[in-house]
This record gives sequence, structure tokens and C-alpha cells, in this order.
Amino acid sequence: MSADVAAADDCGHHGRLLPLDDALASYGREVRVLATETVALTQALHRVLAEPVTAAVDLPMFTQSAVDGYALRAADLAAATDAAPQRLPLSGEVRAGVAPTAALPAGQTWRIFTGGRLPDGADTVARQEIVERDGDIAILRDALPCGTDVRDRGEELRAGSTLATPGQRVHSGLLAALAMAGVASVAVRRAPRIRVLVTGDEVATSGAPGEAGVFDANGPLTRAWFSEHGYAAPRIDYVVDDRAALEAAMRDALADSDLLLTTGGVSVGDHDLIRPVATDLGVREVFWQVAQKPGKPLYFGVRDDGAQRRLLIGLPGNPGAVLMGLHLHVAAILSQLQGEAEPAPHWRDGRLAAAVRADAREQLLRMTLRIDSDGQVWLERLGRQASHMLSNLSAATALVRIPAGTALDTGAHVRWLGL
Repeated sequence: MSADVAAADDCGHHGRLLPLDDALASYGREVRVLATETVALTQALHRVLAEPVTAAVDLPMFTQSAVDGYALRAADLAAATDAAPQRLPLSGEVRAGVAPTAALPAGQTWRIFTGGRLPDGADTVARQEIVERDGDIAILRDALPCGTDVRDRGEELRAGSTLATPGQRVHSGLLAALAMAGVASVAVRRAPRIRVLVTGDEVATSGAPGEAGVFDANGPLTRAWFSEHGYAAPRIDYVVDDRAALEAAMRDALADSDLLLTTGGVSVGDHDLIRPVATDLGVREVFWQVAQKPGKPLYFGVRDDGAQRRLLIGLPGNPGAVLMGLHLHVAAILSQLQGEAEPAPHWRDGRLAAAVRADAREQLLRMTLRIDSDGQVWLERLGRQASHMLSNLSAATALVRIPAGTALDTGAHVRWLGL
């Protein structure tokens, strides 16, 4: 990353800057949804569904007890009172996972445990807290309505009911619901193939960076970000500011990816080579330079290789801008690639805990959030917001959008993304 990168990000621009909303909208026009594949449900976490998913069985699959207690017939307790309790012989037991082999005789009761299949003839369960025992006799002092503490077959849903729809991302709760409903496999969008190129002569990939270098933050940042968002850790290559080296690395990465992410080399310095090299490799530029701070010199392009569309997003080299680009732009691209029904970014509403002054570009500020007793989210700006700074990330929990040219007072409503 040349010395011109930081200056170009904060001091002037070349040509018209693309509004942030226009940049985000371009992903919806340019990104093609990935193909569909069928995977085992156990492999579907974080994937996006491509087809509706229906229950394979009724839930519950059979009529069962909701508690530990005693299976019986409600009619056998109709006359039970405290003064004249009903005494029912205990003649069997039903454990969870073991099907009854006979029907419950009238006038008797069976011990049953939570989830146990209700035997034929039984229609009610008396929870053990209300039952007295005298050896093999169960004593009950009150009548119970028919169906008490019974889970009826199919009361939650019936086989064939829709449980999930295309565009839903599979999280742990949905995965559990599908497993319980007997779903063994699902149709999902193919996982995107992602490559990362970290560029810059100054980036030290190992050991001390020397007197004019820097420790690598962008490699660990991008690797961790993709992993924590459910993607396979991408291959990361480091490229010096040399045109031939960059061209070779980009050619290889474009041929082997759905999305190529680069850091550094997208501004206006003599060694900012991403744009010209991308053009030489047949990438069509969709936009360059966005009216946002940090991350103005953002690049997005596409290359069509037959039926395959390759995407290239070039982020500035400063790690604060990379972080913003990941949470906002890369997340939006991945959301479109996988066909999410509600594509990212997913903005939330909050209020400023302190005033924020205006800037000529939209600001994306790192803040902390707190929730008051009324459930209102309050956001407070952190210090050290420059695009080369990351130290405030130990406290930052939100990326807050501040409109261009607008000074906002304490209590002003804003939109934010979680960090």
C-alpha cells in the first residue's frame, strides 16, 4: 500500500464519488446466485436454502406424556374427591423410547415418563406430584380433564408442513427443528469459493516488519471474519507492489474463486495496481470510489468466464477500512451470492448517546452500545476512528452509519450493524 492511500482516503478525491446506497444496490444487479446442491442436514449449518423444506413426520410423531406421572383413563377419576379418593392398581410402566406392547386396561394405571408413548386406552396423565402411592396402588383425590398433560400426535405440525423457505440461512435452531422433523438432507446454494490477496511491500507476513514495514493485520482479520460468519477459511496470498507479481496472483485467484477480495492497491498512487491489472485480466469495472469514510477507494468488478461470473472487490489497505468493507460490502456480496431472501446489510435502529459532527461523506463509525430499561439502544462513539487504527475494536460493538453533511444531536436516530 503506497503512502498515497491514506491521504487519498481523507484528503480530496478524483472524479464523482458513488453514493453508498448505489454501491450496495449494484451488488443486487451484478451478482448471480450460486448453483444448488444437496447436502446432509448435518453439513448445512450457515448455508442458505435453495428450496422449501417440509416435515417428513408428524410432530410429535406419536401421542405421548408431557410429564413424569401416571397414564390413565379420565373416566376412571370422574368420581374422585378428597373425601373419596380413587385408588387405581399400578399394572405397568412406559419408558421414553420403549413402545407399549398392550393397551391400558380400564380401572388401572401405568407409570409413564416424559416423552413416553401413551398406551392405547389411556387419554390422560396425572403428574407424579398429585399422586400418592400405597405400594402398587396409585391414589388420586381429584378428577382430571381428559387430555391433561398429553401431547397429541401432530399437535405441533403435520408431515408435509413447510418448515423453512428458500433464502433462509440455516442456523443452529433451524437445523434442530429440521432434524426433529425427520429431514435428512436439504437443497442449499453452493458454498462460495473465496480467495484473498493482501498487497503491499510494507506488509510483513512473518517476524518483525523492519523499520518501514507494518505487522500484517488484514490477513488475520479477513481469515477470522470469514470463519466467524460460517465460511471456510479462505486461502490468503501476499503480493508485493509489482505489476507482474500482482497479475500472476490475480489471474490464479480469479480462475479459482467466486469472490476475490484484495486489500490495498486501489487508490491513486503509483503503486496502486489493482484497477489496471484487473482491466488487463478482463475484469469489467462496476464502480470505483464510494462516498464513505473510511474506505473511499473501494473497487468492484466482474469477469464472465462462460457461465461462471467472477467477482472482485478491492478494499483499501488500512485495516479499519477493511473491517468496514467486510461488514458492509463483502457481507452484501456474499448474501447475494447465496440468494438470501433478505440480503445484507441488515440495518438496526438506535439513538446517539452523544452528538456527532457532519462530514462531507457518509461516516461509518465504530461505537459501543447499551440498552436502557425501556429496550432502547444507545450508541456512543469511540475514539481513534482513523482508517489505520484498530485498537478500539476491543470495545466496539456496532458500526454506525452517519449521513453525509448532517450533524446529529444527542438522541438522534441512526442505523447500525453489529460488529
